[in-house]
Amino acid sequence: MVDAKLVGELRAMTGAGMMDCKKALQETNGDMDAAVDYLREKGIAKSAKKADRIAAEGLANIFTDGNKAIILEVNSETDFVSKNEEFTNMIEVIGKTILASAVKTVEEALELTSDEGTINDLIIAKTAKIGEKLSLRRFEIVEKADTASFGAYLHMGGKIASLTVVEGANEEVAKDVAMQAAAMKPEYVTEADVPEEVVAREKKVLTEEAMNEGKPKDIAEKMVQGRIKKFFKDICLVEQPFIKDGDITVGQFIKNNNGSIVTLVRYEVGEGMEKRSENFAEEVMNQIK
Repeated sequence: MVDAKLVGELRAMTGAGMMDCKKALQETNGDMDAAVDYLREKGIAKSAKKADRIAAEGLANIFTDGNKAIILEVNSETDFVSKNEEFTNMIEVIGKTILASAVKTVEEALELTSDEGTINDLIIAKTAKIGEKLSLRRFEIVEKADTASFGAYLHMGGKIASLTVVEGANEEVAKDVAMQAAAMKPEYVTEADVPEEVVAREKKVLTEEAMNEGKPKDIAEKMVQGRIKKFFKDICLVEQPFIKDGDITVGQFIKNNNGSIVTLVRYEVGEGMEKRSENFAEEVMNQIK
């Protein structure tokens, strides 16, 4: 039985996780110095010190297996790491391990076992080896029917990943739709998917904008009807002009190929996250001090 107080002290000393500290003390029969060395040797103490760093770069990727696919994002501190083979291989291990499971959350995924230990162990080891904070940010497992096709598209080597499911059309059509989504960044698939409060807010803004232009209320309302259609064209995938043929919408393109869009998942690396900012002059001065 490991003393909880010792676990707490070891955690404070190394910054490692509670379970890692408990295991280290078990492996070293409660010897604090040996436990610290154990964590360092495993790369756990070293990587834990990076926990407060900003990791908003990295890669997204997509893996498929039959009627299942996964889209995931794994973050690093700098863009340089995304070209590191250790990093890209780690993403493949993580993606394929999760795809073969039925987990729903990142927390559950981190406990999955691969050939290289748990996913969490793998990330800790690679963090220590590569020298940057690495983290599994998010993933989504998508399933399709036999009559549907996956469309997978990676832009800029994985800075943007787009996964679609198109019913009744082939993989080429599904990939074209995924490419459209990657390029044009739709927020929703159809008008029906747009929340009522989003539409109401946009109408309010557009109405005040028209009134401020000096238009009478009845004219302003007609202007808003036209502008709200443009709003839907910007944010809804099926309403957007198709990038390969601007004369038709994406919805028409899919329909022309006897298909219908079922699912869209689009990941852009680092979206919504605080970005790492570098001030090299300040860093140099801090080192001089």
